[in-house]
Amino acid sequence: MVELVPMKQTREFPSAVVTEKQKASIQNGHPWVYADEILSLSAETVVNGSLVDVLSRKGQYLGTGLYSEHSQIRIRILDANANEKYGEPFFARRVKYAVDYRYLVMKDQVSCCRLIHGEADGLPGLTVDCYNGILVAEVLSYGMELRKEWIYAALKRELAAHGMPVNGIYERNEGELRAKEGLEACQGWYGEDHPDSCLTVITENGIRYEVDVENGQKTGFFLDQKYNRLAVRSLAKGRKVLDCCTHTGSFALNAALGGAAAVTAVDISESAIAMAKKNAELNGAAMNFVTADVFEYLPAQIEAHADYDFIILDPPAFTKSRRTYHNAREGYRKINAQAMRLLPRGGILATCSCSHFMPTEEFRSMLNEAGREAGVRIRVIEERHASPDHPVLLGVPETDYLKFFLVQVV
Repeated sequence: MVELVPMKQTREFPSAVVTEKQKASIQNGHPWVYADEILSLSAETVVNGSLVDVLSRKGQYLGTGLYSEHSQIRIRILDANANEKYGEPFFARRVKYAVDYRYLVMKDQVSCCRLIHGEADGLPGLTVDCYNGILVAEVLSYGMELRKEWIYAALKRELAAHGMPVNGIYERNEGELRAKEGLEACQGWYGEDHPDSCLTVITENGIRYEVDVENGQKTGFFLDQKYNRLAVRSLAKGRKVLDCCTHTGSFALNAALGGAAAVTAVDISESAIAMAKKNAELNGAAMNFVTADVFEYLPAQIEAHADYDFIILDPPAFTKSRRTYHNAREGYRKINAQAMRLLPRGGILATCSCSHFMPTEEFRSMLNEAGREAGVRIRVIEERHASPDHPVLLGVPETDYLKFFLVQVV
């Protein structure tokens, strides 16, 4: 139980004293304060979503953050400047920094990119993606929920200043973390100004995709693989490609438009295959489509001696917690070993994991084990991560979640 003790206040906010372990984590750059690392609070009640100063046992100021009374992540630190004010201008500046960064690193791809990446943009618990003038937001912290109006208004201003008006904001507040924050799940347009349809078409790397912001996975599309798809395109010419877990068909389309001799796209979801077919039609790409479970399809292809020399594995996250990590690692090893067995000498495998619970070193080790199991050696062509609109904040491993490897069977 948190001890309630009187403390001398130097600011208008209540304060929380944290353990030495938590102090070290904060000073290393991690903005989360866990409930069981709080030793004392300076007030009997702290209003949910309000600002709290975080102090060390010796009274050293460590930062100010948003308080979540129901979450294990009890405080999400916003800044460590003791003189900072946390009104609307503060959040407007954070939004400006985020948008300016996207125009710096994404150039002409800002119309389909991630604009706000939570902690990495100093706006913890908030994700905002842009799809051709439609913003899709996911708010996963109580403090951000209370301040989202400021943030949405700032996004509209900043994007309009860059010549990209916002046509509507669609909220996808469905995540399990909402419940942990004491927030209700909700989905729909924010405000009165929005398009009649939840469908839009984006252009990424010269390829057109239909995006359904209401029903699509995550916020409608997986923007983080933007440049990894280009890497696949650059190696696909003349190859016979198998794209497993194709979803919207994005990797398959890049392979086809990169000059692949043949492309087969596989997914267990009939609706995903329908979406991939529609995207192929949008781009005039000829591909084959199969509705199947990849864990059953790959062994069947091995038995049939199917002829592929480029396989893409982009499965959903096998693990979303440390508790299930070992089972997930086994799943990754199994599916990668199957793909390696199917590939000939000189064949290429593009494989990835989108879970931060699978560290890069562990993923690399798993690939080595999969190669031994398949009886092949593999060499790394390239190791990649998420596109730069999903920045990694050093000290916050959760922001470094996507691992993408291109390897060759030798």
